[in-house]
Formats: sequence, structure tokens, C-alpha cells
Amino acid sequence: MTDILKTPPERFADLPGFAWRAHSRADLRGYSGLSMAYLDEGPTNAPVFLCLHGEPTWSYLFRRMIPHFLAAGGRVVAPDYFGFGRSDKPTEDGVYTFNFHRDSLLAFVRILDLEDITLVVQDWGGLLGLTLPMEMPERFRRLIVMNTALPTGDVPLSKGFLDWRAFSNSHPDMAIGKLMKQTCPHLTPAEVAAYEAPCPDARFKAGVRQFPKLVPEFPDSDGAAIGRAARQFWRNDWRGRSVMAIGMTDPVLGPPVMRALHRDIKGCPPPLEFAQAGHFVQEWGDKVAPAALAALQG
Repeated sequence: MTDILKTPPERFADLPGFAWRAHSRADLRGYSGLSMAYLDEGPTNAPVFLCLHGEPTWSYLFRRMIPHFLAAGGRVVAPDYFGFGRSDKPTEDGVYTFNFHRDSLLAFVRILDLEDITLVVQDWGGLLGLTLPMEMPERFRRLIVMNTALPTGDVPLSKGFLDWRAFSNSHPDMAIGKLMKQTCPHLTPAEVAAYEAPCPDARFKAGVRQFPKLVPEFPDSDGAAIGRAARQFWRNDWRGRSVMAIGMTDPVLGPPVMRALHRDIKGCPPPLEFAQAGHFVQEWGDKVAPAALAALQG
């Protein structure tokens, strides 16, 4: 195993709007020696909101949605992928593969024995998360899907994504806080610092660097066959309720990508559109979460 970095805990002190206690599991099947951090709030027997973040963020991204899910009587579980947030960070870029991340999430759901799940996904949360229910359909009941995609290798990737990948590849020490401020101009300096907290320097960013490279582009790409199987599941076998929320100003995974995904989700009602929201839809969560909850109950 490559060297493993642990972000100093003091970097996570006084996170604005994010006072929830972090938990961790170091016993995920197949991941000996690695500890995954996560939030787990609300009654243990309540319906679960499984919140899966994307690139280059961590569970902090859900802080504006979590209070609404808790107020609705839910239990919120929000993991940080390996290489992100408060989780362990292998330093070798090659450790991070599509299946490395996906299998860790399957192991996480199983070891916590999560049931009655509302899957809440955006960006890589969707690329990974949308492939989980076909493996354990009895656990998943509802879906809240925000700006994301389900790459299958047989549909061209959007120009917006290709431009983003080129940018990421040319910035191996990505300025995460600066990126978040550009896309979410309402963030305060303290919130920007919270997004920077997990990665003190480039050594901590192997997972961040790899994600754009892992999006399946061709039929034989790693993860493409899984994506095609998941597409069939959502088209034909999904039995739960769904809500789609689109951040309309997103240039990467915005309205055209989301409307294509909408056609692949059986029974999904017309999307909720948020004119001011960008790629990181959760940053407009005080509006998005109540609307999504109302739609699920309607």
C-alpha cells in the first residue's frame, strides 16, 4: 500500500455551519489500513438520507441541506471518500480507480447496514452513487439527484466536462478554495477555508487529481460497463420515488446533461430548476432541500 496521509484534525476546527461530529470506520471490507470518515446524525431507526459528495469537495458541501433532512425526521449519513475530507488519503494517484471508490461505498452501506435510503447525489456522488442501487435494490427507496451524469462509454462526454478535465489535468495542485469561490460567489472566507481544509498541500490531492481522469469515456473504460448496467436498472427496474434538481448555471453538468439523465430515470417527474444555482447545487441547499422534500412527499 502507498503512504497514507491523515489531515491534521486542527484544520477542521470551527467549520462554519458544520458542527456535527465526525465518525470513522477502519473496518471496510477490502480496505484494511484505511479509515473512512462520515457524518451520522438523527435517529438510528429513521429513514436515511445518504449524501454523496463530488469533486473536489467533501461532506461539508451538504451543510445547507442536512438541517432540512433532519427536520423532516431523517437520519443523515454523509461519508467522505478516501482521498477527500477527513478520510485517509493514499498519496499515490494510481490507487484511485473507479472501482476503488465504488467498492468502498458498497462496503460502507453494508457495514452500517443502511436501509430505507434516500440517495442524495451530485457530481461524482452520482457517477458512483447511481451505480449502487442495482447491487442492493432493497435498501434504496428514494432519489434526489443534482447536477451529475451516468457515463456509460457509449455516449460522448460533454464539451463542458472535457474542458474541465483539461483544466484539472493542468492544475495538479488545484486551488480548491479559489475554485469554490468562483463557482459559489456567496461563500464567506471561512467557508472557502473549510473547502481547503482537507488538503494542506499537493501531497493530499491525489484523489482530487484523479477523479476527472476516471470518468468513463469509451465502451471499454473502467466503470463503463457498470454505468451501462446502472442505466438499464434506472430505466427498467427502479421502483422508488425520484426528484431531479438542476443548477441552471452549471457549464459542466448543466441542463443538457441533466435532461439526458432524466430520460433514463423511470418515473422521474419534471426537474426542479434553480436559476441561480451552479454546479455545486448543495450550496443553494436552503432552497433546494425543502423543494426536493416537498416533491418526494407530493
